Amino acid sequence: MTVTVPPLGLVHDPGPIPLLPAPDREIAVLGRTPVGADRDAVVAHLAQASYEVRRRAVQTVHDAGLGHIGGEFSITDVLVTLYLHVMNISPEQVAEGDPERDRVVLSKGHAANALYTVLAVGGYIAPEALRTFMQPESMLNGHPARGKIRAVEANTGPLGHGLPIAVGTAVAAQIDGSPRRTFVLLGDGELQEGSNWEALMTAGHRGLSNLCAVVDRNRLQQGARVADTNDLEPLADKVRAFGWDVVEVDGHDHAALLDAFAGVPAASGRPTFVIARTDKGHPVSYMRDHVAWHHKVPSAEQVTQALAELDALAGGQEEK
Repeated sequence: MTVTVPPLGLVHDPGPIPLLPAPDREIAVLGRTPVGADRDAVVAHLAQASYEVRRRAVQTVHDAGLGHIGGEFSITDVLVTLYLHVMNISPEQVAEGDPERDRVVLSKGHAANALYTVLAVGGYIAPEALRTFMQPESMLNGHPARGKIRAVEANTGPLGHGLPIAVGTAVAAQIDGSPRRTFVLLGDGELQEGSNWEALMTAGHRGLSNLCAVVDRNRLQQGARVADTNDLEPLADKVRAFGWDVVEVDGHDHAALLDAFAGVPAASGRPTFVIARTDKGHPVSYMRDHVAWHHKVPSAEQVTQALAELDALAGGQEEK
C-alpha cells in the first residue's frame, strides 16, 4: 500500500511512498504549551508530549526494522522541552523562513526518529508521515536531511559535526546583532571527537552567549560504556576551562530543563553547556541503561510491554 504524504513541513511533495503499518493509534498533535499557562500546566503539557513521542517512536522502530530507540528515548524530554516551549519557533515561522527563529541542531543524528516524532507532535510535519520512516523515497531518512524537511537546520549523522555547525550558526547571529539562539544536542560518546573541542574553544573565545549545547549524558555509546571507552570526566571542569557556563540537570525532569534553558543567553556573556543526566531507553524497564538498545529493534512482544509501561506511567502522572 502507498499514499501521498501531506506536504506540510516537507520541502516538496514526495508522491506515493510505501507505508509502514498503522500504529495502534495516531500520535496527537499537541503543539506548543498554551500561552499564559502556569508552570504546572507547562510541565504537564511537556510530560504528555514526551509520552506521546515515546509511545509512537517505539512502534515506528519496530515497524521499520531500524532505529536507535535507546538514545531516542534518552533525548526525548530535551527535544520536547525545546520545541514545545523554550525556543522561539513555530511551524509558521519555519514555513515562512523567519530568519529570527531559534535553531536546533541534532548532532546525534542517529536519533532522527525522536526528532521526527517531536516534529509531528509539535505540528511541523503531518503525523501520517511517520509511517514512511526509512522507506524508499521518504523524506524521513535514518539521519536528518536539511533538504527534505523544513524544520531540520543541518544534515547530521557523522558524529562531531553538529557542534561546529551550531557554532557557525551562532556566530552568524552574533554578526547580525540578532537575539536568535542556537541549541545543539550531542551524544556523550560523541564528545570523543576532537572537532567538538575545537568548536568549544571557538565558542568560548567568541563569547557566544546565544549558543546552548546539550549533551545527552546517558553514559552509553555503541557497544560499551563511555567511561570504559574514553572517559570524559571531569566533564564539567573541562568545559568550563574552555570558557563556557555549565549547568548539570536531570534530563528527564521537564521543570529542571525549563530552568536550565531559561538562562540562555547567559548573563555572563558565555555560551551555555547543559549536561543532561539521562538513561538510555528511559523509562522502559528492559531498555533502561542497557547498552544493547543503542541500535536494536524491539520484538512485537517488547513493543506491547513498552506501551503498557508507558501507559501506566502516564496514568500515574494524571492521578497526581
